[in-house]
Amino acid sequence: MDQATATATPAAAAPGGTADPAERRARSRLTRDLLLLGIVGVLLAAAIWAGFSSLYRLFWGPSAFVERYIGMIADGDAAAALAVPGVALDDTDLEAAGLPITSSDALLRSAALTFELTDVAVTEKPVGDEEIEVTATYAIDGVAGKTTFHVTQVGSDGLTPRWGFATSPLAEIRATVLGSMQFSVNGFEMDKRQVSPDREKADPVAPVSLLVFSPGIYSVEVDTATAETGPVKVLADAALKSVPLEVQAEPTKAFTQVVKEKVSAFLAECSTQQVLQPSGCPFGIQIDDRVFADTIAWSIPSEPNVEIVPDGAYWAISPATGTAHIEADVRSIFNGLIYHYSEDVPFVIDGTVDILSDGTASILVGSPALR
Repeated sequence: MDQATATATPAAAAPGGTADPAERRARSRLTRDLLLLGIVGVLLAAAIWAGFSSLYRLFWGPSAFVERYIGMIADGDAAAALAVPGVALDDTDLEAAGLPITSSDALLRSAALTFELTDVAVTEKPVGDEEIEVTATYAIDGVAGKTTFHVTQVGSDGLTPRWGFATSPLAEIRATVLGSMQFSVNGFEMDKRQVSPDREKADPVAPVSLLVFSPGIYSVEVDTATAETGPVKVLADAALKSVPLEVQAEPTKAFTQVVKEKVSAFLAECSTQQVLQPSGCPFGIQIDDRVFADTIAWSIPSEPNVEIVPDGAYWAISPATGTAHIEADVRSIFNGLIYHYSEDVPFVIDGTVDILSDGTASILVGSPALR
C-alpha cells in the first residue's frame, strides 16, 4: 500500500471498544444531570405532598372541620354553628338519641354563647371505613375540658372533601328550677311556659329540656322580684348527652318582708275580733265564767318569727310560735263577782306561698291547730 492510501485510513478503535474521553465526559454529564433532575423531582413531589398535607390538615381535613365548628361557638356565631352539616336535630334524631322530641331550641342562639373558649387542640384517628374520631381539648371559662366528635365525609369539592358530623354535637340540659317559673341561662331570660310543651299549663316542678351547643358551659340563675339564686353552672361536653340540673330558688329579702307583713296584718285582723275564739285565727281561749263580750281585747305582744322554706314548686311558711294576749271583764258563775281576766295565749302559725300565673303572690296564713 502506498503512502497516500495509508494516510487517508481512519484510526482504529481502542482495544476493547472504549469510547474516547470526550464521549465519556458527555455521557457522565448526562447521567449526572438526569440524576439531579430525578432528585429535584422527588424533592418537588415531596414538597407538593407536604404542602398539600399541611393544607389538608389546616383547611380540608376532619380536624380542621372540628376546629372551625368550635371557632364558631367561641365567636358566638350560633347560626353558623347550627348550619354545620350534622349539627341540627329533627324529631327522629332526638327520639333515636333518647331525648325528648319536645326539647326546646331556645338556647341555640348567640345570646347564650357568652363563655370564653380558648386553647383548642385537636387529634384524630379513624374508627371505621367512614368515620373519623376527632378529640378536642380546650379551656372553657378557664376550666380544662375535652370533647370527642365523630366526623364523616359528606361529599367533595373537586379534590377537597366536605365533612359533617356523624353524631350531632348538640347536648341537652334537663333543668328543674324550683321556686320560680322564670330563670336565665348565661344571662338569657327564659320562662318555663315558653319552653315547656304544656305552655301556660306547665307544671312548675317538672324539668324542661333545653338543647345546647357542646362544648359549652351554661350558668342557670334566678333573679326576680320574689326569688333568687346564685349562678349554678353545668358543663355540656359530650354529644347528645343529657345533663341534669336542679336549682332551688330562695325568696328575696324584699319578698320575705312582704310575707312577714302579710302575717302581721292577718294577726292584727284576728285581734280585732271581740270573741274568745276569733274565726279563722290561730289563737283562742275557753273561759268557763261569763265574759262581757264588749270588754274582750286581743293583742299580739310577740309575733312569730316568720321563715319561708322550699315547698314543692314554691315555698311554705315554716311553723312558728307567737303569743296573743287577751284582756276581758268576767263574771264568776260561782259567786257572781266580776273580775278582770288577763292571760298570754301561745299559738302556732304556718302557711303557703305560691306565685300565680299573672306573677302575683298568693300568701295563705293558717295554723296546724285549724286543720
